[in-house]
Amino acid sequence: MCSDTNQYESICKGQFGELHTKLDRLDEAIRGNGKPGIQLRLDRLESAQVTRNRLLWLIVGATITLAVAGVWKLIFRS
Repeated sequence: MCSDTNQYESICKGQFGELHTKLDRLDEAIRGNGKPGIQLRLDRLESAQVTRNRLLWLIVGATITLAVAGVWKLIFRS
């Protein structure tokens, strides 16, 4: 049993400490810790994409309406 304790102290303890530090950094990057994290930034990007899609459809709809109105005037010009 003594060798297990020595092995933990000499090898595992340092490795577990490094893993804990890396996990803390990943958690901070995802959640933000006082600044925008990956989760918040991704949410902002997704909502911006929804807004861009709506704007794109509005522009496409307006363009089609103008084109149809122009063709209508050419066909039925008095």
